[in-house]
Amino acid sequence: MYCNYCGKVIQEDANHCAYCGKRVGAVAARRSLVRPRVGRRIAGVCLALAEYFDLDVTLIRFVFLLSLICGGFGLLAYIVGWIVIPNAPEYVAYAVPPQDANQQQTAG
Repeated sequence: MYCNYCGKVIQEDANHCAYCGKRVGAVAARRSLVRPRVGRRIAGVCLALAEYFDLDVTLIRFVFLLSLICGGFGLLAYIVGWIVIPNAPEYVAYAVPPQDANQQQTAG
């Protein structure tokens, strides 16, 4: 597979280009800033920011860790993000209940 942005050959199952860092997989970036329910470590703040800005989540986590070590701002920013950024809506699968055997016999 080729990267659409830099034109280099990348792995077939890659979500991001190893050379330019752009998202190349089939997963589109989110349009709104929400904390996803799947794939988060603590509260999903870093994952939400990574998906919103179309960056690698490891980079965002490293920035938060670095800012935590260099003055404690990372912890405050993470807590504020946890409070301010809403959760993604929960999708519930809807299943049609099976028909009763008595109803099938009387209908046919």
